[in-house]
Amino acid sequence: MADLGIEPDPRLLSGASDNEDAAVVVMPPGKALVQTVDFFTPIANDPFRFGQIAAANSLSDVYAMGGEPLAAMNIVCFPIKVLDKTILRDIIRGGLDKVLEAGAVLAGGHSVEDDEIKYGLAVSGVVDPDGFAANRGLEPGDELLLTKPLGTGILATAVKGDWQDADAMEDDLWRTASRLNAGGAAVIRELGLKAATDVTGFGLGGHVLEMAGASGVVCELVLEAMPLLPRVIDLAGMGMIPAGSFANKGFCAKSVQVADGADGLLVDIAFDAQTSGGLVLAVPPDKVARAVAMLEAGGDLAARIGRVLPAENGWTGLRLR
Repeated sequence: MADLGIEPDPRLLSGASDNEDAAVVVMPPGKALVQTVDFFTPIANDPFRFGQIAAANSLSDVYAMGGEPLAAMNIVCFPIKVLDKTILRDIIRGGLDKVLEAGAVLAGGHSVEDDEIKYGLAVSGVVDPDGFAANRGLEPGDELLLTKPLGTGILATAVKGDWQDADAMEDDLWRTASRLNAGGAAVIRELGLKAATDVTGFGLGGHVLEMAGASGVVCELVLEAMPLLPRVIDLAGMGMIPAGSFANKGFCAKSVQVADGADGLLVDIAFDAQTSGGLVLAVPPDKVARAVAMLEAGGDLAARIGRVLPAENGWTGLRLR
């Protein structure tokens, strides 16, 4: 750890610097613990950027509950006998960059030799036990705000296929996927929001549908209001949609109503499997203006993509129009 330039952190009482197999981190009083883990194969060619994206993605589940990351541990799979160690070092440096940006402690980790590169983090965060956001907290009348544009799954597919302008697409992918969702988490805490989710592998539609089911409501998304990354519409029109996105759409189909005349490409993009996507915040009407102002002041998007409606004759689900 020392060769990565990590300064001693007083919150870490014992850990990697002492060759321990576990870490002891100071727990803030009056807080609850939130834990998550995620890792995946590269979606960017640059190893440092991949490390940043993977770390941002892992931290996102803590932010989606309104939490603050406290400590993180690396999870690494790497073909050490085949690839240069500098690639591994750059991946871990990228992850460290985001852990430090989040204000958390990097407390060690675990690595295994594998034929395929995989990287991510196990993250422990803290939340107010009486004030966190969850899937089940939607209320009719809430507006749905999205804090990042969609289309990372489509761009990643094009980058992996070395499509025309792949370098520019990787730049766009990196800029959004490496951005922390800390701003959205701050909105959750300050405004006392009760429902939120981050948009990852299940796509926007899939994750919002999970919220609708957990809360016993109907969620309505306006397809034309969805913010999109550059080139996504054109790439989707050429069929550059990953298999996982089609699987999302098929899995959710029984609980989704699509309005007549809805743009089919936008429906597909609504289920695009995202990596390190934004947060969907459910905001009561009287708090929307404040939430938008806070997000935009921090440089985040505040796209008003839909609303929450009561269940209809016992039906809960997702409506796309």
